[in-house]
Amino acid sequence: MEFANTKTILGGSDCLYDRQSELKAFDDTKAGVKGLIDAGVKNLPRIFVHQQLNVDESVTPDDSHLSIPIIDLQGIDMESSLRAKAVEKIRYASEKWGFFQLVNHGIPVNVLDEMIDGIRKFNEQEIEIKKKYYSRDPTKKVTFVSNFDLYRLKAVTWKDTLSCAMFPNPPEKEELPEVCRDIVIDYSKQVMNLGLTLFELLSEALGLNSSHLKDMGCADGLLLWGHYSPPCPEPKQTMASSSHCDSNFITILLGDQMGGLQVLHQNQWVDLPPMHGGLIVNIGDFLQLISNDKFKSVNHRVLAKNEGPRISVACFMRSRKDQSLRLYGPIKELLSKENPPIYKEVSFDDYLAYYMSKGLDGTSSLPHFKFSRT
Repeated sequence: MEFANTKTILGGSDCLYDRQSELKAFDDTKAGVKGLIDAGVKNLPRIFVHQQLNVDESVTPDDSHLSIPIIDLQGIDMESSLRAKAVEKIRYASEKWGFFQLVNHGIPVNVLDEMIDGIRKFNEQEIEIKKKYYSRDPTKKVTFVSNFDLYRLKAVTWKDTLSCAMFPNPPEKEELPEVCRDIVIDYSKQVMNLGLTLFELLSEALGLNSSHLKDMGCADGLLLWGHYSPPCPEPKQTMASSSHCDSNFITILLGDQMGGLQVLHQNQWVDLPPMHGGLIVNIGDFLQLISNDKFKSVNHRVLAKNEGPRISVACFMRSRKDQSLRLYGPIKELLSKENPPIYKEVSFDDYLAYYMSKGLDGTSSLPHFKFSRT
């Protein structure tokens, strides 16, 4: 495949380089980064180059004691001691890491594999079919796009994303891409059920009634993002996802076996090795806010690779769209004279507006909403 504006995307000499034109040329293809590979691009377009990028800061489980906690959910509804053990591990992980890995979570392995395969099939079908979904309209329930914040980024990341707003008001079945619609619907329902269980355990880990976070609306909404990163010609110069925190309550992440995900822990980038059949959960900004900093939303990133594709599916648990003006602040039951509120009350809409305007620049949006202490 050949794109008429491939030369524009690759950029010219320094004196002729027009970043905005290059971004628009890339966006106008509606083909994403896979389209660049299909067009035969051998060098990384300048819009993707991350200046002063250091991707050699990671540690691996083989040569370090650092690895994220693994939570086993087997039997937690049948035996109180197993539930208490899981709650304690989730408390530790949420306070110290902001990440944990789930096993025996109840979603069959074949469903996980089919979900990964569904994202693969969507991205590897004819471009003219994918183009029908390419849109930056935030009101659409189903979109395909490369980098939702394309025009705000200092450097574009090497991935394409299928976005599906699945709960509480899912799209009509016909709105979802035919090649993956059945598995998107099935997987979303199963993740929603898992999310309800997780919010019970997180509530208990905060010392609250098990229904507390659910009653606050933390589990009302689910947004599914299927990421696809084809092999990158120069992976040391770009990222599949730049350093960022998630804005929502929690994220439930399914990955393939390619790896590349890293979490910032004790000022080190720690590799999160893939575990077939497992899921990764991370705390989002809004859960850190309402827990008054007890649970931590931490930076994470994804390395680009010269092999692949790398496929992942992130499900963001968030409030309902029609409740986006509801104010959230630190949970009153967690506050005391010794532990006063750190954050002001804020609506999800206002928080997201600031988060999006700032862009994924590696810094947290949370300090903007803190009370000033003099």
